[in-house]
Amino acid sequence: MTCAKKTATKKAVTPKSPKKPQHIGLVKNDPWLEPYETAIRGRHDHAEWMINELTNGGKKTLSDFASGYLYFGLHRDAKGGWVFREWAPNATEIYLIGDFNGWKEQKKYACKRIKGTGNWELKLPATAMKHGDLYKLKVKWEGGEGERIPAWVRRVVQDEETKIFSAQVWAPAAEYKWKKKSFKAKKDPLFIYECHIGMGQDEEKVGTYAEFKEKVLPRVIKGGYNCIQIMAIQEHPYYGSFGYHVSNFFASSSRFGTPEELKDLIDTAHQKGIAVIMDLVHSHAVKNEVEGLGNFCGDPNQYFYPGDRREHNQWDSLCFDYGKGEVMHFLLSNCKYWLDEFHFDGFRFDGVTSMLYYNHGLGVDFGGYGDYFNGGQDDNAICYLALANKLIHEVNKNAITIAEEMSGMPGLAAKFDDGGLGFDYRLAMGIPDYWIKMIKEKRDEDWGVFDIFWKMTDRRSDEKTISYAESHDQALVGDKTIIFRLIDSDMYWHFKKGDENDVATRGIALHKMIRLVTASTINGGYLNFMGNEWGHPEWIDFPREGNGWSYKYARRQWNLVDDKELCYHWLGDFDAKMLEVLKLEKSFNKTPVQEIWHNDGDQVIAFSRGELIFVFNFNPTKSFTDYGFLVPTGAYSVVLNTDNPDFGGFGSCDDTVTHITTYDQMYVEEHKEWLKLYIPARSAMVLKKN
Repeated sequence: MTCAKKTATKKAVTPKSPKKPQHIGLVKNDPWLEPYETAIRGRHDHAEWMINELTNGGKKTLSDFASGYLYFGLHRDAKGGWVFREWAPNATEIYLIGDFNGWKEQKKYACKRIKGTGNWELKLPATAMKHGDLYKLKVKWEGGEGERIPAWVRRVVQDEETKIFSAQVWAPAAEYKWKKKSFKAKKDPLFIYECHIGMGQDEEKVGTYAEFKEKVLPRVIKGGYNCIQIMAIQEHPYYGSFGYHVSNFFASSSRFGTPEELKDLIDTAHQKGIAVIMDLVHSHAVKNEVEGLGNFCGDPNQYFYPGDRREHNQWDSLCFDYGKGEVMHFLLSNCKYWLDEFHFDGFRFDGVTSMLYYNHGLGVDFGGYGDYFNGGQDDNAICYLALANKLIHEVNKNAITIAEEMSGMPGLAAKFDDGGLGFDYRLAMGIPDYWIKMIKEKRDEDWGVFDIFWKMTDRRSDEKTISYAESHDQALVGDKTIIFRLIDSDMYWHFKKGDENDVATRGIALHKMIRLVTASTINGGYLNFMGNEWGHPEWIDFPREGNGWSYKYARRQWNLVDDKELCYHWLGDFDAKMLEVLKLEKSFNKTPVQEIWHNDGDQVIAFSRGELIFVFNFNPTKSFTDYGFLVPTGAYSVVLNTDNPDFGGFGSCDDTVTHITTYDQMYVEEHKEWLKLYIPARSAMVLKKN
């Protein structure tokens, strides 16, 4: 029998269409960003490439790379001598001059260029200098020379008579011993007390780290804040710059005391459960050449962009060249230094908008997504910010990073892996602008409560924010704080208990309501500038020629809030109680803000967060009886009322009464009933479900 051979028949295979790449996380969360996904991926890939370059293909970490402060600058060597190193590629000669050699060039103190690099080095015996000696660099270059303060210097002091700044040898006999060696910040929610060491005292002078620890830190703790944000830490030549024209990025300002005293302040705060973050200025640098980096070794572009991009003409300062490896090394090392050496818990990055755009974000409305991806963005700066966030959280996974950014660029506070820049929070900078506009331009009768609610909650769902009603910007000369806009000169004559007029009464009421509606709608944290919580009068004006170099307005007048005969303490007491009440809802940030009711005609709005219900009546003249809201069935107690006499209110309500919801058959399946309240005009209350 013959068998036929079976042959396999091949089926035609239809080629598969190439798989569409999955959207990056930022676009997944916001489909409106899809047209710009290529740009978002490009930025992310650029940062990934840079990380690979700096870590030698992952053989080391970003933290390893960002350790320049351990190499550059002045250090003790293993044998007790000294070693000094500086990056100065354009220099031809560098000498150390100072107290130790009569401020003269000497061969013994001449640095040598390390072969094949732009780095210079000098090794000296232990006897060559001592702790406390003043010194500078004498730098020479083709066609010029000049005295300079080292770029990586850790201590700079100013002579009281000559006003000249010098580097100082800082090597105390004993290193600071940390009492609280590890600390984890409380972030749910984050209540930030923005402060300035120098103007933190009542006296007309520059305050110190030690005075702040003794006199102000206890007020922060008592007020319920769990984080302080310290301004002006990095050394700056002009006190009146508020610390934003930095000259020496690794030096804590000697105006306020020693590095050890700053460490003691941070250590003490940690022992009390208070996180400490600093204003980090990497957006620009002071122009000064002797004190700063403006023309370090005859090359004005060593640290800064060339051409038109070198100067920020609005700030009278210089812009870093974020695309240069050595500058990236300098700035990333600076981030790690403050975390490692001083145990700071993170940073509020200043001037991020200025960094992101070639035009610094000036004169642009940012009306649509296209404005963030139109080619006017500085990819080098964007890459730096992404790497800074990666590094900071690598050094301390619990660190806090906040971006001061006003353009609203998407992804700033989104995860790096999702295509974001990796900040933990962005400042909700539109909120204080909104309050200023409302107070200046609208009558109380025209305040729309839904508009208020919308402005407080208008944010990206994938980015956490820090909300605030006002910051130090509104307190400066030329502007006005909320309390001063509301009451103005009547604060001088009608802020004593019993002497309040209608203007003062209105101001006290709205000051509390504005803060409560701002703080209760946060999705990350709330910020207050030192003294604003109790309505500090007047403005901030640092010593300058125009005011006779006076410290009268460069301080905080704590005596006002401590005087129980004045109205200020009502506002301070309310602020502390407000934070206490917000902490009643555990996992506050994870609890959504849910609108219950709004009526623009009545100017009444109510919303809930978990078991807390917030009710606001912005109506300046109408009080409402038995005003009803549908809420979950149960009993509710008043835990805060702006109208309470303890906070300068009229006491129109009996806050001891328990409010029981009223049955309504229509809402049985929703488990809701009517909560009926008496709501006085221009007041707010918070109720908690029993």
